[in-house]
Amino acid sequence: MIPVNSPVLGEKEKSKLIECIETGWISSEGPFVAEFEQKMASRVGKKYGIAVSSGTAALDIAIETLKLAPGDEVIVPSFTIISCIHQILRCGATPIFIDCDINSWNMTVEDVENAITPFTKAIMAVHIYGLPVDMLKLSALAEQHKIPIIEDTSQAIGLNCHSKPCGSFGAISTFSFYPNKHITTGEGGMLLTDCPDLAERAKSLRNLCFQKKQRFVHEELGWNYRMTNLQAALGIAQLEQLDEFIIRKKQIGVFYQTELANLDNLQKPLKKLDYAENIYWVFGLVVNQTNRHSAAEIMEALGQQGIGTRPFFWPLHLQPVLKQFGIQPKNALPNSELIAQNGFYLPSGLSLTDEQVEDVVSIVKKVIQ
Repeated sequence: MIPVNSPVLGEKEKSKLIECIETGWISSEGPFVAEFEQKMASRVGKKYGIAVSSGTAALDIAIETLKLAPGDEVIVPSFTIISCIHQILRCGATPIFIDCDINSWNMTVEDVENAITPFTKAIMAVHIYGLPVDMLKLSALAEQHKIPIIEDTSQAIGLNCHSKPCGSFGAISTFSFYPNKHITTGEGGMLLTDCPDLAERAKSLRNLCFQKKQRFVHEELGWNYRMTNLQAALGIAQLEQLDEFIIRKKQIGVFYQTELANLDNLQKPLKKLDYAENIYWVFGLVVNQTNRHSAAEIMEALGQQGIGTRPFFWPLHLQPVLKQFGIQPKNALPNSELIAQNGFYLPSGLSLTDEQVEDVVSIVKKVIQ
């Protein structure tokens, strides 16, 4: 089986982990945590980094720092992972779902603008599958309305938008270091910000809201969302190789683009936008609705031939769990629904060999044709 993803871990990672073991620093108190925070912030161009236990934890904390209340609204793309709305729902605020562009699979600034109301308290921009939201236009819109942006950069580590790093635009930016991301700590995540007050609040929330003078007296509820020194050690080693990883991702993506170009019944990812070049976090395909086989049937056939695949995100506005929170989105979001029903992605992991990528292409052609 050629897996959808497997990370690249080598001597650099091994050396850092051995150092943790030999020094005894394995918890969140270890020195690699602060070093990883500083290096990630520097790489993206932000002042403060707050390392946490997962990308979901980063989103939870980012939303909580905004002190949302019932009646507040947060604009969110429907085509993304459910982690983006966990804390919005739990704090009683309302996610306002918007559709995605049918070609880039990202939300558009025009749809965001149309969704803004007097109750809008935040905009969550999620970069999808290797291409970004137009953050220059979105930032101008958000500044005009004085609305903060949470920029979820989990799928876009190392990607540039308008020649600036993704993650550098948001009032708060979040990252995931799950094994399928461009750099991994196994599990893990991070928040970046330029605001010292937001940074301090995020640090408190990740650490059970312990107080400096009276540690075990709590005025607010937080989480144990700390990152361990072991995770941070992996992150530092991985970050040092990020540029190499991006080159490899692009090589895989360009090969797929070239070799699958003649399969007209499959929509391939855009190679670039006016403001960004695809770094192919994953290589997604959308099956034409006129195709006699569905995406699910094609994925099953590929699996029988030893090719791992994964379906696209299921739209948030169609999630059954919303009913528990009394939320019933009224409008269909046709683009999100169409690509969710007909989309899947191919093996895209950094550990793929050239031979494996060639095998994937050969079998995809065989199955599709």
